[in-house]
Amino acid sequence: MKKQLFALPVVIAGIAWIGWVGAGTSLGAAQTWTGVISDSQCGGDHGGEVDERECTLKCAGKGDKFVLATDHGTRVWAIANQDFDALPQHAGHTVKLTGEQKGNAIVVSKIEM
Repeated sequence: MKKQLFALPVVIAGIAWIGWVGAGTSLGAAQTWTGVISDSQCGGDHGGEVDERECTLKCAGKGDKFVLATDHGTRVWAIANQDFDALPQHAGHTVKLTGEQKGNAIVVSKIEM
């Protein structure tokens, strides 16, 4: 009986560990976010007085990075592949962005309006 009582927590811990490891590997799976293509300088707030598209393109032209602002601008995601062709085309637009999460960045595979 004592062996069975000792084995139960070990089995439960093992199952929990397998679930945790499995959850960590799903970060790389394709996901879709809805948000605005912005720049790393302004993030989700361009000040309200300027055109978001113009501001994003101007800042990106000065070397700032494209980002995706979600949750009404409160969450800003870095974009890992800055050379993705559709980023400048959709600057300032609300889009559906598909890609893989790698840490705190997104590797973009598709952008749709």
